[in-house]
This record gives sequence, C-alpha cells and structure tokens, in this order.
Amino acid sequence: MNLLDTTKIAIKAIFTNKVRSCLTMLGVIIGVSSVVMLISLGKGLEAFVVQSFEDLGANNIFISPGNLFDEEGGFGSMQDMAVGAITISFTKTDVRQLQRLRQYVEKVAYWNAQGDTLRFLSNSEQGMVIGTNANYNQVLITNLEKGRWFTHSENESGERVVVLGYKIAQDLFGEVDPIRKKIRIGTVTFNVVGVAEEKGGAGFGGPSLDDYTYIPFETYSRIYDTSRVIEMGIRANPEVEIDNAIQAIEENMLQRYKDDEFSVYDQGEILSVIQDILGMITIALGGIAAISLLVGGIGIMNIMLVSVTERTKEIGLRKALGATPNQILIQFLIEAAFLSILGGLIGLGIAFGGSLAIQNVFPAKITTEAVLLAFGVSTAVGLIFGAAPARKASRLSPIEALRYE
Repeated sequence: MNLLDTTKIAIKAIFTNKVRSCLTMLGVIIGVSSVVMLISLGKGLEAFVVQSFEDLGANNIFISPGNLFDEEGGFGSMQDMAVGAITISFTKTDVRQLQRLRQYVEKVAYWNAQGDTLRFLSNSEQGMVIGTNANYNQVLITNLEKGRWFTHSENESGERVVVLGYKIAQDLFGEVDPIRKKIRIGTVTFNVVGVAEEKGGAGFGGPSLDDYTYIPFETYSRIYDTSRVIEMGIRANPEVEIDNAIQAIEENMLQRYKDDEFSVYDQGEILSVIQDILGMITIALGGIAAISLLVGGIGIMNIMLVSVTERTKEIGLRKALGATPNQILIQFLIEAAFLSILGGLIGLGIAFGGSLAIQNVFPAKITTEAVLLAFGVSTAVGLIFGAAPARKASRLSPIEALRYE
C-alpha cells in the first residue's frame, strides 16, 4: 500500500466521523483565529501610529515641559510627566528666542488648549479649542478642506476668527457652508474662516483631531486669561541635520530652564519608543492567544486516542491484511495533520473576516508573518500531539486487536 492509498484511507476516516472531526478541529480554529486577529490588531495599531506621525510632516521637533524620557530612552514615569505639565510652562519669550536660531529653525508653532462648547444656531458641540499661531498648520501639516488659515496679523491683533475641525464643522453645520458664518465659543462670537481636512480619530480613548478648533493665540489668551504655552513645535531647516538642530535648541532652552524642566525630541525618537512598546504588546497578545493552540493540540491528542480505541478492530484487520506498523503510524499522523491544517485554514478565514469587520472602529493589519506563524504552529501541533495516538495504533498486536470488544 503506497502513501496515496494511506492518505485516502485517513481522509475517508475523518469524513466518516464528521462530528468528532469538527470537535477535534475546534481548538485549532479558535487558536489560529485568535493568534492572527490579536497580532493583526497589534500591527494595525503600530501602522496607525506610524502613519499619524508621518502625517505631521518631516523635520519636526517638539518641546514639551518636564522630562518625558528616562535614562534608558523609554518614557519617564507618568507622575514626573504630569508634574512637569502642571508646574512648568513656556512663554512667547521662548518662541522669540528660538526664532533667532535661523540656521537651524525654519518655523516655530506654539499652542495651548482648552475644552469648550461651540454653538451655531441651536446646534452645540463639545470640542477642544487650540490657541496657536499662524505657523501651526505648516509645522503640523493641517491641510484645509475649505477656506484659509488665520494670518500672522490676525493672531497679533487678537482677531476672533476660527478654523474648525472637519467633524465639528459637520456636526454644527451639516450641509451648510461654514465659511463666513458666525459661531459662539463659550460666550464669544467668532467668524469661521476655514475648515480642516478630515484626519480621522486620534482614537483609542483620546480626543479626535477632527474635533479640534483653532483660534489665534492672542485671542485665546484674552478669552481664557492665560498666556501660558504648553508646547512648541518646530520645523527644522531641511539643510541641517536634525540632531544638530535639537542640540542647538536644547542649548538655547538651557539658558532659561534646567535640563529636567523640558524635553526636546523629534518624531523619530518618540515613534521609536512607541513602536518598542507596541511590539512588546503584540508579542504578549500573540503568546496569550497561542495558549489556545496548545489546548487545541491536547484536544487533538485526546480525541485521536479515543479514535484509536474505537478503531482497534479496524487496525487489527488492516494489519492482518498486511498493513505494516509504519503505514498505520503514517495514517494516524496524516489524520492529525489534516485536521490541524483544515482547522488552521478555517481559523485564518475567521481572522480575515473579523479584521475586515472591525476596520471602521479599530485598525487591523494581517501580516504574512502572522499567517505563516499561526499556520505553521497549528500544523506542528497536529503532528506533535498526533504522534502519541499514532504510535499507540501502530504498536497494536493484530491478534489482540481482532479480539478486542
């Protein structure tokens, strides 16, 4: 009897006992779909974060209060960051000093933020009001759907003009063109001069970028009675190395602050830290999901052992007709491997379907590595856990097997 005949017998045995075969595959199906789904969520989140940083534009440097990073290059403690954000703030003097670094600095943006209620006629929405300057949309690449950004002179004179985020413009105005319409922010009336392009959610519990509303910093200062600058963004001169620009900015800031009172960093630095964190989370999620594959393997072994017991007389008859122990061993190994592979394919199908279903609410990115890993592990599980039942079947004595009741 050749390998093809042995394979046909193994597959026929699987389809003869459909319920038992489905129960055997169930653990593998759950395991593979869980592994692929969780890894795809981790990779999708990582891709989302990378794209969000790329959307901010190249050569960007940020200056934040407090010490954001620890000595190992990771994020510092939440307590230190919170204390820094509350107790330390920047001023327009810092902005003017940084603008003098013309060799390294092309543009400087600065901002503060405050939640408030926006109203148009009877419609009202909660949004984040950003008080900033005319460079903000160029440094942080805030493209406009319609209208314009406010000018430097409008900022300096404290004009009551506003650029709306895409979503909040839709919520307040619907199909009405917002440009040159008047809205109220709190109790103050503003003229709408622009609407930002849709960016999507900043997501995962944070405020949506499309709910942001931008007004001149001087106007913001008068309304909310503060001249505090909570963060600055700098577009570095593209003709200089980003590390040299960071060093020059740090030296400038050290003239007015201690080294633990501020952090200067570029997108690559903070993105690297975030990617390391997300990578560890993805590995942890995949490891947790892999436990279900182990459970699936144990299920295969248990049900295959039951199958050997149930088919003892069949095995004895095949041996009496000339089947060798190796042929019996291979038959049961093929059954176990086939069940694992089929279960793996079904699990992959479920994972693909699940990823597509949640795309609108959570980024999911199924990678080739995740598919190969889950599929390879599921096949290995079938072979490894199917080995013991197959070995037991191959060692049965044909005489004792034929007498078995």
